[in-house]
Amino acid sequence: MMKFLSATLLMMIASQASAFTVGPVANQVAETRLFAAEYVPLEGEGKINLKVDLENPKVVNMEDVTKGKKVYCRCWLSGTFPMCDGTHAKHNDATGDNVGPLIVTVKTE
Repeated sequence: MMKFLSATLLMMIASQASAFTVGPVANQVAETRLFAAEYVPLEGEGKINLKVDLENPKVVNMEDVTKGKKVYCRCWLSGTFPMCDGTHAKHNDATGDNVGPLIVTVKTE
């Protein structure tokens, strides 16, 4: 079932993409380039962000990272957005997804 959904998703992306390449060999990386000016949502396509700053036209967060590390949410489900609170783990267990955080570290010399 998941392979069928993946193939269907790739076909939908390909129909919206200006450049799409799928290699014939297993485990070869597929490349997709979508350009905002050319993107048209598919019928029934829903929002990704369902709870963070919904009153704003665009969610933008800026932070200075001067030492240590920061762990940022990429699933839009964190109760501490834009920081990760680990909610993606429950999402992954429930859906079979593999989303995880963005971890930014500052190198010390």
